[in-house]
Parts: sequence; structure tokens; C-alpha cells
Amino acid sequence: MSAFRFRLGAVLGINQTLSWGMTFYLPAIVAAPVATSFGQSGFSVLGAFSWALLVTGGCAPRVGKWIDHHGGRGALLASIVVMALGLAVLAASNGLAVWYLGWTIIGVGMSMGLYDAAFATVGGLLGKEAGPSITGITLVAGFASSVFWTLGAALIGALDWRGLLLAYAALMLLVNLPMVWLLVPPAPPRPPQDAAIADLPRSPTQTHALWLLGAFFALRWFITSAIAVHALPLLQGVGLTAAEAVGIAALIGPGQVAGRILEYAIGPRVDLFIKARLAALLFPLGAALLLFGGPVAATAFALLYGMSNGVMTINRGTLPLALFGPDGYARTLGLLAVPVLLAQATAPTIAAPLVAALPALDVLLICGAGAAVAVLFLLPLRLPAD
Repeated sequence: MSAFRFRLGAVLGINQTLSWGMTFYLPAIVAAPVATSFGQSGFSVLGAFSWALLVTGGCAPRVGKWIDHHGGRGALLASIVVMALGLAVLAASNGLAVWYLGWTIIGVGMSMGLYDAAFATVGGLLGKEAGPSITGITLVAGFASSVFWTLGAALIGALDWRGLLLAYAALMLLVNLPMVWLLVPPAPPRPPQDAAIADLPRSPTQTHALWLLGAFFALRWFITSAIAVHALPLLQGVGLTAAEAVGIAALIGPGQVAGRILEYAIGPRVDLFIKARLAALLFPLGAALLLFGGPVAATAFALLYGMSNGVMTINRGTLPLALFGPDGYARTLGLLAVPVLLAQATAPTIAAPLVAALPALDVLLICGAGAAVAVLFLLPLRLPAD
């Protein structure tokens, strides 16, 4: 079983690297040349991505319910085809209308094929033993931005943005699709009574726990999304040069991977909720270190912030599974995805006036304080008695 868990985590980790890299991390590469080609502002072009996140959030609960009844493999396979279609539509677009249509299609595909669907696939195959595989998925997929920002920057000059999008669509269909088809097994058939249990209303205690978990993830992802868009000007605003800001911002990704490796190494020896709370506190701790000023403090912030985010991604899969069990797991992930994706879609716009009005250090300290408040939502949560 351990070999199967390892292989499943590795395969879905590669799947998630490809799916995230060619959708979620795509705008950073193509937004500027597309805006130039269309004669539109970067804001209007990037608005399609925010719209896609809202579409993803709107579809997520229904997708989760479908996965609970049929397993996640079919959703992952369908997502790859849908995302490839969306990429092809983007490549054919000559204005904002078709550009937004393409991102609408990709938004539907992302609801069926990113972390929530992968976690639900593992949960359907492994039940409560899915934790290590979920960690493995996020560990591999933690390199998605680094790989595809580098690959996209290298290819777009030779292929143009349209050629890059078509190349990504081909990569989806020729690599991602057969890999999932051949190496991810279908979930075993579910007894009718299990499917009925997954659709039952939750108890008041479970509903309360779901609200607390949703509030934690929504607040943290709102803050993280706001920082992600404004990271470089904020770091320069605390006294770093442009080169120092770029170098230190680049450490956030390795920090995420380091956090996931540490979580994997600790494994079941530490209570799941203790690990989650300690990891969540790394962000406000890193923000507080910025008060000391200078590149060393900023480096510590970037690494601690990255570690906290890396473990939080794992927790998005493991905490709901531990709290509510495998029955209705995909539906639970779909419900939790709604506030998270809404936060991701709106945070950059809502945070922009705050970033413009306040000193950078104040903004980052406010973000750290918000992350500390988010930890409070985790405190009442306890593992259910067996």
C-alpha cells in the first residue's frame, strides 16, 4: 500500500504541476503581450483571470458532489480536455469577448482539475490514509510556478503568445491526459448507502467546524493573494533594492516546499491540528521580524511566510478529511473552495488602495495581524472521537 500511495502522490503531483502551471500561473507570462496585441489595458486582460476564479468557485460544490458519487479520476480527465479547449480558444481570440470566453472555459476546467479534485481522488482511493499522498502531491506541485514561469518565458519569444497557448493545449492532451488515464485507477464502486450518507445534512457541530475552517482558509488566502500581486513593491517599500526584492521574493517558493518537506517528515508523530496551528503562526512571526529591518529580516519573512503557505495547502486537504471523514469529502472540499476562490479573485483589487495609501511595512504588519486572527478560527477545532 505504501508503494501505491507514493506512486499515486507522484503521478497526481505531476498532473497538478502541469494543470496549475498552464492555467493558474499562465497570466503572469501572457497578460502583457496579450494586452499589447488587443490594444487593451493590462487590468482588463487580467480581469478575465479573476472572472475564471469566480467561475471555478461557482462550479466547485457541484463538482465535489459529482466526485463523491463517481470518483475523481473522471473529473481529472474531463478537466484536462476542458482546460485544453479553453487554451485553444484563448489562442484564437482577437479581442476581450473571446478572451473572456476562453477563461470561462478554463474556470470550469480548474473546478474539476486542481488541488480539490486531486485531493478528493486520493481520498476516494485511500480514505483516511490519504494524508501522506496529499502531502506528496503538494510537494511535487510546489514547483509549478517556477517550472512554468521559466518555461513560458523561454518559449513565448519563439512561439508568440498564441503559439505558447497552443503548445500548452497540446501538452495537456499528449502528456497530462494519457498519464492520468493510465496511472490513476478509478475509485472502487460505492455502496448506495455510502452515497446517501455523503448527501446527508451535517450535524450542528460539523456545520460549526465547517464555518470555522472556511473562515480560516478564506482569510489566509485573501491575505496571500493580496501579497502575491504586490510582493515586489512591498519588499522594496521596506528598504530593499529592486534586485534584493526580486531575490528575496524568489525564496517564497522554496519556503513553501521546505514547509511541506517538514510536514511530511514530522508525519503522524505530531497532532494534525497542532501542526496546522504552528504552521499558521509562522506567517505572523515572519511579519513581526520585519520590524528589525534589512535584507536578513526580509529573508526570514519570505521563508517563514512561504513555509506557512506550503503547509496551509496541505491542510486544505488533510483537515477536512480528519474532521469529517471520507464520506462526502469531495463535497466538503467543493464547499470550502467557494470562499477561498472568492477571496483569491477579489483580494488584489480590494487591497490595492491599502497598498497605495500606507507604508509598506504597515501593510505587511496588518497582513501578519490578519494571519494571527485567522489562527483563532483553528483553535476550537478538535479531531472527532473514534
